Amino acid sequence: MTVVAEQFAELRPELVGYCYRMLGSAFEADDAAQETMLRAWRRADSFEGRSSVRTWIYRIATNVCLDLLRERGRRAVPIDLGPASPVEAFSPAEPADQLWLTPLPTDPGDVVADRDTIRLAFVAALQHLPARQRAVLILRDVLAWPAADVAALLEASTGAVNAMLQRARTTLAGRGVSDSALSGDEKALVARYADAFQRYDVDTLVTLLHQDAVQTMPPIAAWIRGAAEIGRFLLGPGHECRDSRLVPVTGNGMPGHGHYRRHGDRWLPWSIQLIEVRGDRIAGLHTFLDTRLFPVFGLPTVLNPSAGTSNRYDDEQQPSGDRVPR
Repeated sequence: MTVVAEQFAELRPELVGYCYRMLGSAFEADDAAQETMLRAWRRADSFEGRSSVRTWIYRIATNVCLDLLRERGRRAVPIDLGPASPVEAFSPAEPADQLWLTPLPTDPGDVVADRDTIRLAFVAALQHLPARQRAVLILRDVLAWPAADVAALLEASTGAVNAMLQRARTTLAGRGVSDSALSGDEKALVARYADAFQRYDVDTLVTLLHQDAVQTMPPIAAWIRGAAEIGRFLLGPGHECRDSRLVPVTGNGMPGHGHYRRHGDRWLPWSIQLIEVRGDRIAGLHTFLDTRLFPVFGLPTVLNPSAGTSNRYDDEQQPSGDRVPR
């Protein structure tokens, strides 16, 4: 029992990251990790040592995720669904602070690889895979498990695991998922966006967007396509965001902001913005209208009225506050 508890405590950060990639939800990932701990605790006496404790716990976590996935449809980003998709079928992939999801690697190459596999586009693309293929791809390509270990976890043959991995890789390649860390120029672009947004200089903001840029607003199953249309939205229904403050964050390896709107003499949480950069322009603005996400990013629930605007974006920025859930 003690060995299982100690091993679980060591594995919990990476288990949350594994469950997040499987489920596409920060909150469900935390619940799944907690359920994994409860199941492991209840079944500790039945552990026979035929595999490592780590493999045994991951098998439990995988089964927890498979159970959850059977209960609801896949998650996605709105633009991923297409205009013909029914609204009731939409369940948005939720962003998460990468510092909350995984232990910090010591190898710089591992930092980049870890960032890429929690990018929103990657997590959303994973949701297109059948659940067992998803588990195989994450275990093999993200966590670098040997095929034999994955086969033992899934109680499948090594050949079956290799076949699932190949099909999963082919599916992801067809979705064109590819990302890399921001350059200095791209960070400057995000800073110019933050400055224009906080001044509500829509004309300048529009010039920072690609002509085919897309704005999404999960959990609303709707999107706006085109720089001009985004500008019209900001001057129309979005005009209530004129008096705002942005606090830089990093989510899913993407630059973004905690967006606060003025309420009387203070600023309260409104949304988490993640910004998709392509070349020298912004290609996507993903605005998550869920204030429960603010503690996940370590952001305060009330912004000090004396807080000034901030345009600084840093890959390693860590907002103050306690990240939850834990």
